Amino acid sequence: MKILIRKYGLHLQAMFMLLAMLVCAVVLTSCEKDDLDIQQNYPFEVQVMPVPKDVSNGQTVEIRVTIQRSGNFSDANYYIRYFQFDGQGALRYYSEPPYMPNDLCLLPQTQFRLYYTSQSTVSQSFDIWISDNFGNEKQISFQFNSRD
Repeated sequence: MKILIRKYGLHLQAMFMLLAMLVCAVVLTSCEKDDLDIQQNYPFEVQVMPVPKDVSNGQTVEIRVTIQRSGNFSDANYYIRYFQFDGQGALRYYSEPPYMPNDLCLLPQTQFRLYYTSQSTVSQSFDIWISDNFGNEKQISFQFNSRD
């Protein structure tokens, strides 16, 4: 046994020293919180179920919308705004008051229904923009022919 220690003692000391240096290197070079790269900005797509082509004055059309996110960040907020450029009508979220054109409003869910009520006897066209708090934005256009 003493012969083995004399023969391999120097090698064992070198291995222990190398192991101690490796442990120190790992401990001293650990990640700092500021160095972590956490993705928050996820692009999204907007899906809209088909809507009728024709609408009459006073008729309400349901528009089913789903925001499909490419990733999930819990602090992502989505907003909606709309602008009607032909005809007249009112767009609202469920039973909320109608949106004012070009006002930015928070969407509480990523799957929701909008209700457009025609207030015109001519063709009607409007766009909605859905955006997030990271600058991503999608535009959806709607056009209804008058049934009157």
